[in-house]
Amino acid sequence: MNKKVQIQDLGQKDYKETWEYQEDLFKKILDIKIKNRREDAGLSTPNHLIFVEHPHVYTLGKSGDLSNLLLSEEQLKEKEATFYKINRGGDITYHGPGQIVGYPILDLDNFFTDIHKYLRFLEEMVIRTLAEYDINATRSDGETGVWLDVGTPFARKICAMGVRASRWVTMHGFALNVNADLGYFDHIIPCGIKGKAVTSLNVELGLEKINEEEVKEKLLRHFSVLFEAEYVKSTIKN
Repeated sequence: MNKKVQIQDLGQKDYKETWEYQEDLFKKILDIKIKNRREDAGLSTPNHLIFVEHPHVYTLGKSGDLSNLLLSEEQLKEKEATFYKINRGGDITYHGPGQIVGYPILDLDNFFTDIHKYLRFLEEMVIRTLAEYDINATRSDGETGVWLDVGTPFARKICAMGVRASRWVTMHGFALNVNADLGYFDHIIPCGIKGKAVTSLNVELGLEKINEEEVKEKLLRHFSVLFEAEYVKSTIKN
């Protein structure tokens, strides 16, 4: 089993370009697994974790409801935002500047073959990271992601998640609001859940801006502990 994970930070990159890049890495891992099965080649499969920040974009999961997007095509243009229907689970969400988006493209055969456990580990990674900022984040039963003040009228989501998996290879991932413009969430029903708010780390801490590189380092540290992974940083940006 290969527990090394190649880390890439793409900086700010168009959503569609990043999606295509994910698909390419995803397919390469699947091709290796198929070759191993057919030829008993014994080739190890790579693992990747991509950090990226997207320009304003709304994405709708394969089982999502388009009515949860509250903007017309013309209004999207006015907001300088794009929209894509994609192949992850979950409903609608927003990505934009000030948000850390992470795409783990892992062969879970290298770690454990349990999608439920995989999602809980991603949530736990974020929960432990937020705890370092004295933020008490938790899970909400039946609602994937990371939340604050669950079970109260003030419940709000700080991190959304949606993944795809095939033959135990994952793609898509999580979006943690760090310095996000929360006004963009007003134009959707986030994750299709009515009546619950969205928040960002800088808002919770009452600060104008949080060091996003510092947050990424904390996420990586908790990721490596939870997945018992060794990560290798790449200085090459796609």
